[in-house]
Amino acid sequence: MSGQRVRTHLHPLAAASAGAVLYALWIRPRLLTWGATREETTRAYPGDELVPDPEGGATMATTLPAPPEKVWPWLVQMGGDRGGWYSWDWLDNNGEPSADRIVPEWQSLEEGQHLYKAPNGPSRFVVALLEANRTLVLRGDYSTSIDGIWGFHLWWAPGGSTRLVARTRNRGLPRLISLPWEPVHFFMQIRQFHNLRTRVGADV
Repeated sequence: MSGQRVRTHLHPLAAASAGAVLYALWIRPRLLTWGATREETTRAYPGDELVPDPEGGATMATTLPAPPEKVWPWLVQMGGDRGGWYSWDWLDNNGEPSADRIVPEWQSLEEGQHLYKAPNGPSRFVVALLEANRTLVLRGDYSTSIDGIWGFHLWWAPGGSTRLVARTRNRGLPRLISLPWEPVHFFMQIRQFHNLRTRVGADV
């Protein structure tokens, strides 16, 4: 093979390698910590102990235009058989629209309660920890060796607003699944942040 042909074949490989390095060193860390401060990403949260040695996860955050007690009712009513997940409904709620109002009958939530992926769908999460107006941690309802949590943590912020920190931690998820899932989770989580911000703002 001539030198020219070798160089031609190396160009795509070099581009792919450069892309992989760019994603690993610059893009991926930002996807996993979107919106969160360094303090928010490095601190411990309730529920971390449920997956003590995570192999993957993310800590993302946003500011919502209402105090925690106004945000909490929206989180409490999450669930496919309840208010939905406020993300891309066609993807995670069987196309059923998430609630756009507070529904009184969905305001009771207890530790150990199952929350479903979608109406009439399989169980998706179990409520692992719950502290009103402060912490809601959901644990994946898996029947395999995979373990994971999705935690929501509320903090008072200036001007009567709320810092909402969403943390995921997982273990046992194959790398061929976990790596592609990270950008999917990113787009799902920022969509949820956006929809919560819109709903909470309209409810103030």
